[in-house]
Amino acid sequence: MGIKLHDQTLRDGHQSLLATRLRTEDMLEVAPMMDEVGFFSVEVWGGATFDAAMRYLNEDPWERLLILREKFTKTPLQMLLRAMNLVAYRNFPDDVVYEFVRLSKKDGIDNFRIFDALNDLRNLEVPIKAVKKYGGHAQGALSYTESPVHTVQYYVENFKKLADMGCDSLAIKDMAGIISPTRAREIVEGVKAAGITLPLELHSHCGSGMTEMAYMEALHAGIDILDTSMSPFANGVSQPPTESMVAALQGTQWDTGYDLKLLMRIREKLQVIWNKYSHLHEESLLRPDPGVLEYKIPGGMMSNMLSQLRSMNALDKLPEILKEVPVVWNEFGYPPLVTPMSQIVGSQAVANVIGGERYKIVPKESKDYLKGMYGKPPAPIDEDVLKKVFGPSWKEQIVTVRPADLLEPELDKRREELKKMGLMKKEEDVLTYTIFPEIALRFFKGEIQPEFTSKDLPLKKKAFDVEVEGINYKVRLN
Repeated sequence: MGIKLHDQTLRDGHQSLLATRLRTEDMLEVAPMMDEVGFFSVEVWGGATFDAAMRYLNEDPWERLLILREKFTKTPLQMLLRAMNLVAYRNFPDDVVYEFVRLSKKDGIDNFRIFDALNDLRNLEVPIKAVKKYGGHAQGALSYTESPVHTVQYYVENFKKLADMGCDSLAIKDMAGIISPTRAREIVEGVKAAGITLPLELHSHCGSGMTEMAYMEALHAGIDILDTSMSPFANGVSQPPTESMVAALQGTQWDTGYDLKLLMRIREKLQVIWNKYSHLHEESLLRPDPGVLEYKIPGGMMSNMLSQLRSMNALDKLPEILKEVPVVWNEFGYPPLVTPMSQIVGSQAVANVIGGERYKIVPKESKDYLKGMYGKPPAPIDEDVLKKVFGPSWKEQIVTVRPADLLEPELDKRREELKKMGLMKKEEDVLTYTIFPEIALRFFKGEIQPEFTSKDLPLKKKAFDVEVEGINYKVRLN
């Protein structure tokens, strides 16, 4: 039986390699061609693309979705949904989640990949129910990491639970690109042996240099879908190249059946687009960094810490901080290092070293995490840390309910606020304002100037903000 590919060029590909700056007008020429390939789905929305479209490009993300939906008439469109965080970095109440999913489905999203940074399945319940209510395909994803608690059995048992929760497919989400060929095979074999019949997908990045080998082992173990990006937007901190995967599997039991000549024509057009965006090319993002295997730190998280240390004139502390990160990670219960956990663990490690005394300085985000405001950690948090941060009565501070249960409904209030300001032109605007209020108001008022339009390209190189798997940092170019 052939394998299906889920192409990520128009979402994760440019989020990883072009600072999420690919403009909609540059997607339009290749979209109808990509629609002819026969992909399992094409990811075009979610993740960082929602606010980046407004913040840097002065584009309405909902308009982008509607335009791309017109171009893709045969292929399911997919988005990345950060569970109760939606496309942002905080929990939203249930009414907001339901409405966001409803409008996303209405405007063109078919498949929703839903994940939680902590793999707290309580945070996936409402998004899955919402997707099913409005007729979408709910893909339950588990964030991949390696720790004493993140065993093969851990993933198999949680995939069983996601299947029972009504998911249509499942995904291993390896945001740091650290999954080994052996572990990829073991998890896929474990899921299949457990009698889970839902399609299983593997998402990874080429950061460690092992990903293509991991993909091949996953194929031998029975994986159903693999994530790729077209070659101009592939490799480095992005996914393996689509065309190469199709070519490698031709004539095998996993043959995709995709037209390689068509893919090469798409590649030619995307190469022209890639060259236009040369001011955003950054060498460090284009090659693998096996250091991620030693420190378990995604590349974006490392860059974020370097930026922090540079601003404090404390780069000499980096070796000490690199030793501190895994210690904090252990004490915090081994949270997968994806947004927002990567920032929280990294910032706490920096504070512990720079502060001269461990947990003398504790950022608000760390306190919220330790309280349980992001969800239940994979393993118990070190009690000595909890005592040091909250004192002897630390148990009274801990939240044991689903964090969103503590939130009041928000949608009606935000709708009224937007109407009073006279800024509501369509129902989607309420969601934009609710999720990113400050950016939305500037956008609605016409106060945002795009960094560039397609006709301005290419530009000279400059420093820019980039986000890889939700980690914001600045890359300085000479």
